[in-house]
Amino acid sequence: MKYIQFWNPGKPARNAVTFTCELAFVLFGLEQGILGIVILGQDFLNQFGHPTGSYLGIIVSLYTLGCFFGCILNYFVGPKLGRRKTIGLAMILIIIGITLQASAFTVPHFMVGRFITGLGTGMETSSVPMYQAELSKASSRGNKVSSEALFVGIGLVIAYFMDFGLSYTNGPLAWRLPISLQIPFAIVVLVSLFFIPESPRYLFINGQKEKAKEVLCYIFDREPDHPDIIESYGEIEEAVALEEIEGKYSWKRLVKKDHARTRTRVLLAYGSMFAQQLGGINLINYYITTVLVESVGLEHTLAMILGGVSTVCFTIGSLVPAFLTDRLGRRMPLVYGFFGCGFCFLMISVLLSIQGSDALQARCGAAAVGFFFLYQLIFGASGNCIPWTICAEIIPLHARAYGVPIAISSNWLWNFFVVEITPVIITDLQWKAYLIFTCTNFAFVPMFYFFYPETKGLTLEAIDKLFSENRTAFMGLVDHKKIFVDQKSESISVEKPQVDYVETA
Repeated sequence: MKYIQFWNPGKPARNAVTFTCELAFVLFGLEQGILGIVILGQDFLNQFGHPTGSYLGIIVSLYTLGCFFGCILNYFVGPKLGRRKTIGLAMILIIIGITLQASAFTVPHFMVGRFITGLGTGMETSSVPMYQAELSKASSRGNKVSSEALFVGIGLVIAYFMDFGLSYTNGPLAWRLPISLQIPFAIVVLVSLFFIPESPRYLFINGQKEKAKEVLCYIFDREPDHPDIIESYGEIEEAVALEEIEGKYSWKRLVKKDHARTRTRVLLAYGSMFAQQLGGINLINYYITTVLVESVGLEHTLAMILGGVSTVCFTIGSLVPAFLTDRLGRRMPLVYGFFGCGFCFLMISVLLSIQGSDALQARCGAAAVGFFFLYQLIFGASGNCIPWTICAEIIPLHARAYGVPIAISSNWLWNFFVVEITPVIITDLQWKAYLIFTCTNFAFVPMFYFFYPETKGLTLEAIDKLFSENRTAFMGLVDHKKIFVDQKSESISVEKPQVDYVETA
């Protein structure tokens, strides 16, 4: 799949890569947000027989199950297709799935469409952050990968307010149109792929070493003998050399000890996505309107408006890591963030448990809504964006094409679990349901503090060094600054390549 060098070298080319990746994540947000209000529409309910409870949960969560299998599919086909072709295939699957959903007249028809859309989204979300990370500078990698999750929030905002506006229309237009409007976004991403290059690492490991160097020169607007290109190219060489030393990659490497600590790093990446989902975010993103109606007791129209405000809070919070991840770091924002999210769910549980007069319960309900908004701000600033960055950078280069899909599959497997149980626990447990997520959020605080290292400012090669030189499980207590200082010293000492370094025909 050749690309056209439409963009000027350097920043314009990198911006084109970032634009494509971020637009792909808008699709992610659209699909999550659209069904949250659509499932309450009268024509939708009439068309599909008024599904409720676990049946409704299956219809909604089948998408996330498809995403899980999309990650598994990417594990097998991603290393063969490369980053761009994988993202392109994902867009094609999404277009097919959305078309099936928008044209559905029966529940099985609709569910097949959601599953296929999920396959594409799973492939997309397990390829895009990795692709972005491999074409970013170490100094801005965190911000750029985190900004993708910001655009999930933008997709959610677009979805909620589009749904809200169309909820005043009659007939199938109210739900078929918002679902089908995802297709133009997928088409733009698909077209954009023809104007951005393949990952240089993928090219290198497939024998296209000169092509890999050309891409590095194009993306960073440097000559082949520039120290930045020498350093980046050498990083790829070192990763491939490690792969050759460790032996051919296989899934068994995930359960074996090796010099790069691959098993530990894949588990850390997997755990970050596990925490993201068990923090309860998709209880809100998928069901906020239902929650506000059934748990808080709000009128349906007001619940839809506040659901849209909730997604705005989520997006505003996500601005923080999108611009400041490379200054604030990864580890401590997650520690503080999950503590704050746990406190919000605790207060929601307390407020919704209070019994009394209608006036008292109304005031408590209003306060609970405020804590839903605060949760969205805090989660957006921490757990929404940073785990994607962790997955893209913490897994060693020699295993990234396999390890990232496995890590991202955690997002979708536990997303499926949360989305599936939410309608049931809200109905059966009421205010007690939020205590579950209070406990999980508080449990993640020590997990991130003790076991996750800080990686801000480190090159991918330096992250390898951080793990290989520190064999402890308590990576959160390791001082990453020494590695950072060593990295800076090595960078300063880089000179022009010697004759024996340059490849010859």
